[in-house]
Amino acid sequence: MAPKIRLEGVKKSFGRKVVLDGVDLSIDTGESLVVIGGSGTGKSVMIKCVLGILRPDAGHIYVDGKDVTRLHGRAHDEVLRQFGMLFQGSALFDSLPVWENVAFGLIQGRGVRRARAREVAIEALAKVGLGPDVATLWPAELSGGMQKRVGLARAIAASPDIIFFDEPTTGLDPIMADVINDLIVSTVKNLGVTTLSITHDLVSARKISNRIAMLYRGKIIWDGPTKDIDTSGNPYVDQFIHGRAEGPIKMEVRG
Repeated sequence: MAPKIRLEGVKKSFGRKVVLDGVDLSIDTGESLVVIGGSGTGKSVMIKCVLGILRPDAGHIYVDGKDVTRLHGRAHDEVLRQFGMLFQGSALFDSLPVWENVAFGLIQGRGVRRARAREVAIEALAKVGLGPDVATLWPAELSGGMQKRVGLARAIAASPDIIFFDEPTTGLDPIMADVINDLIVSTVKNLGVTTLSITHDLVSARKISNRIAMLYRGKIIWDGPTKDIDTSGNPYVDQFIHGRAEGPIKMEVRG
């Protein structure tokens, strides 16, 4: 069986800056992979390439064995229907009530009638532990943790096969971050979806994944089961997971 997602030799540069330099990565159906790495290492660019928001300069991206690297128009839209996304910072629309935020893709992307879309939104909110009373609130009325839950409800509302999590615990206190991690784990398990997450939060990475890969200078430099990360034998991984200033990873410090 082909991997759910596979990247082969994916490269992406912006001017002279090489961001992805031949990324090879595969994710099997039902797997939960977390890609770790410092800020600016290309994690978000990699996800945008998979989604077709950015076009790779070289390489190929496959979803269910189909090359989606150069798709556009309706063919690209069909592929996107398989994906749900929890954005960093939740990315809710301030001008829409909660239920319309959750149902946005259903109404705008799939032409679902508003009454039915609202029902689906309330069902999705229930799956992330939010009652129907939340549906009529505005994003500004929600705490950071509730906004993340609404973002997760939006990600699952259309019953996707694949969900991407972009820094899912950024901006949350440790307790709420753990609540969101638990919610991600239970949601993924119940839905049986394939997930790709990007984060530099090692606590979150350990909890929500069964496999971890590290991206550094545009390449995957380590890839293995989550349980093996502490004994990776890779000096870059070891420095990153222990947060050491000294090591092979050199941070640019500009005065």
